[in-house]
Amino acid sequence: MKIITDIIYIFIAFIIRLILRMNGGFEVIGKENVPTEGGVLIAANHISYLDPPVVGSLVPRRATFMARKGLFDIPVLSWMIKHAAFPVDREKTRPSTIKETVKRLKNGELVVIFPEGKRSDSGKLMEAKRGIGMVVRLSKVPVVPTLILGTDEALKVDAKWLSRARVTVVFGKPLYNTEGIEAEESHVQATHEEISMNIMKQIGEMQQHYGN
Repeated sequence: MKIITDIIYIFIAFIIRLILRMNGGFEVIGKENVPTEGGVLIAANHISYLDPPVVGSLVPRRATFMARKGLFDIPVLSWMIKHAAFPVDREKTRPSTIKETVKRLKNGELVVIFPEGKRSDSGKLMEAKRGIGMVVRLSKVPVVPTLILGTDEALKVDAKWLSRARVTVVFGKPLYNTEGIEAEESHVQATHEEISMNIMKQIGEMQQHYGN
């Protein structure tokens, strides 16, 4: 079954890249920053519903996603998405979601997460949810801060079809230092927030550099 799903994943990724190329082109920067093996957390900004398929098709490894649980109730889509994602409640980060994410990372998977928790309609970075800090601290895997540009123009808010736009995905240098943060139990929450804020800070610096 894994061979079949791998083939389907590769085929869909190819189709997405083809569509992007025809719709204005795309650019990938820093692909070499993504570790080629072992658990990796891709932490990206979120500006469009296109972001998950775009990152999944451009990252140099097969990706696993945290997806809104409602998507798993949609016929046909649910069959496709369950092979590349696992459900998450966007309203509340549940312990089971954290445990599942950590388990997959420790098993060597590359997991894509959007720290803000939802799409930013303005394109500006929002505050990260504390859950990503918990995942990083428990899994101790490298985090690759990732910047997505142009998907909000390619698929504008409430648009029914694509607009011509160039899409860019920038993979920053992996953050390893976050795993070294230690804290007393009474300060664990602050530590999680520190990790989350640090990741968003890195994405923000990338946005300032590449967004102009």
